[in-house]
Amino acid sequence: MPAPDEEMTSATADADIPRRTEGLELLGRYQGAEYENSVFLARRGDGQMVQLSFLLFLVAQEIDGARNSETIAERVGQAFGKDVSADNIRHLVARKLHPLGVIAEPGAPTAVTADAPRNDLLLGLMGRHTLVPPAQVRTAARALAWLHRPTVTVLVLGAALAMDGWLFLVHGAIPALLDTLSRPLPLLTVFALIVASLVFHEFGHASACHHAGATPGRIGCGLYLIWPSLYTDVTDVYRATRAGRLRTDLGGVYFNVVFMLLLLAAYAGTGHPVFLAAIYLGHFEIFEQLMPTARLDGYYILTDVAGVPDLYGRIGPLLRGLLPRRVRSGRPAEPVPVLTRRARTIVTVWVLTLVPLMLADLGYGLWNLPRITSTALGALADQAHAATTAAGHEQLWSTLVALIDVVLLALPFVGTGWLLLRLLRATARKLRPTREPPVPARSLGTPVNQASPQAR
Repeated sequence: MPAPDEEMTSATADADIPRRTEGLELLGRYQGAEYENSVFLARRGDGQMVQLSFLLFLVAQEIDGARNSETIAERVGQAFGKDVSADNIRHLVARKLHPLGVIAEPGAPTAVTADAPRNDLLLGLMGRHTLVPPAQVRTAARALAWLHRPTVTVLVLGAALAMDGWLFLVHGAIPALLDTLSRPLPLLTVFALIVASLVFHEFGHASACHHAGATPGRIGCGLYLIWPSLYTDVTDVYRATRAGRLRTDLGGVYFNVVFMLLLLAAYAGTGHPVFLAAIYLGHFEIFEQLMPTARLDGYYILTDVAGVPDLYGRIGPLLRGLLPRRVRSGRPAEPVPVLTRRARTIVTVWVLTLVPLMLADLGYGLWNLPRITSTALGALADQAHAATTAAGHEQLWSTLVALIDVVLLALPFVGTGWLLLRLLRATARKLRPTREPPVPARSLGTPVNQASPQAR
């Protein structure tokens, strides 16, 4: 039986051997980042991305569960080009890496703890559920990756230009749309086609992610603001080049274009106007996706152009930095000063454009909230009555259309309540001591409400 002194010595030695948390993956340098210093990325076992400095990345890289602080310091010093002591390593592990959930507590399980920082975004997807598991997504992504070859892309975009010229300048899209919206069965058909295009959109992100050399994750659904949305987990694309990330960002709308060409082929074979109506509405889906306000494709395109992973995380620091010195809270306007001049310019223009638009939109919504609520509740009651009446007369299609209306009218109330709950939770977290937020997971998503022709 070992003596107490020997047990204490053994425990002390074990405490000086740091261990990574379970499932940690060190991805390397963030390519194309517009920071004054290099940025490195790691992905924790829970999927959360973490941003590290070069020194912290080297320390995490040398931690293997067997080396002690002395050995790690020697190896890190050689790679870093400066002397690093064992005390330096202990400080970085305890004060930097452990709070980020990268390193486990001495003697504790290596699983990521519940208090590890997570980027729980207010303007992010909520209540995520898997629709297509990662293995199936990767199989489909490999099969569709050929569509992202440069020659194929040029041919697709050329065909799309010819399609739009014919549809809008020669044939006309509005008559087909009006004819479709006036009848229940064609309306449901267009709705189904738009939903199919949304799903195909997500496979565009996944296949572009694969083409960029990264590994796509699952395709799922969640709640974005107050609407159900589809999304694709392409967080792994952070390891790719900036060009690869931009290709992934644009992969969804590119597949929308491919889907429109398939619809045009279906119209050529059948002559049915529902396909032209779906093509027309698909353009609005693309326009919506390219807006760089909400966390949709356009937002991620702008983040990659700017070289900044999370633009929303820069709003508060940048606005504080614009205040007069005597008005500031005394907290430095980080992390904006660490950006390059080019990135600061892009972020500043985006923030100064976005904030007034958000405030104006919020004010308009609050001003009209009583009338909107009253009208929506009245419409909800009318559609519920219409669904009941149609069901009583065994009118299948009319019943389905009325039920879709009921769901679409009810969703904003459910989503608004959930959003308010999250806002209260986020406010409560603001009152606690904060850490530097981690890099957000990259889920390129599409609101499903835009699949409704009646929303147009």
